[in-house]
Amino acid sequence: MEVRNNSSMDAQQQQQLRHSPEAPSKQAKPSPNPVDTNSVSQRLQKELMSLMMSGGDLGVSAFPEGESIFSWIGTIEGSKGTMYEGLSYKLSLRFPMDYPFKPPQVKFETMCFHPNVDQYGNICLDILQDKWSSAYDCRTILLSIQSLLGEPNNESPLNSYAATLWNNQEDFRKMVHKQYINEEVLES
Repeated sequence: MEVRNNSSMDAQQQQQLRHSPEAPSKQAKPSPNPVDTNSVSQRLQKELMSLMMSGGDLGVSAFPEGESIFSWIGTIEGSKGTMYEGLSYKLSLRFPMDYPFKPPQVKFETMCFHPNVDQYGNICLDILQDKWSSAYDCRTILLSIQSLLGEPNNESPLNSYAATLWNNQEDFRKMVHKQYINEEVLES
């Protein structure tokens, strides 16, 4: 099945835009293969089975949200020895129709105080952006985010206050737990 662009531009305008030297450099690149939603669904079902068989032992899990295999809710447990130990975070994962050629959109649904997570739950992680590979799967993504919790990239912060506070581990731990407890109170 091929997905077509239903834009209001005609074919000639689209052709000119593609070959124009002034065309935006961040244009979406077409996936190497035509989109086959059936094969994407099958891959996601395999990933789900793999996670169900081993993920929980690693402190990560994810399941489809509702009827759609393209929308999941994930959970990450904070690793031992990190500021997040004993805490559990909920994430949303939205898989595009051309997955695994494009990364899913992943966001924290539970408020997370971290240098690489903004106030809206957006995550700055290279494998979710320019370092994405179709070899990655949901388990890899969740484990990478779990690892990021204990090892932030302060060179590329989304939350500059958290990046600054990271140097004072005791104050950082207090802020992590304060925000986490405030989130729990709001949800109940």
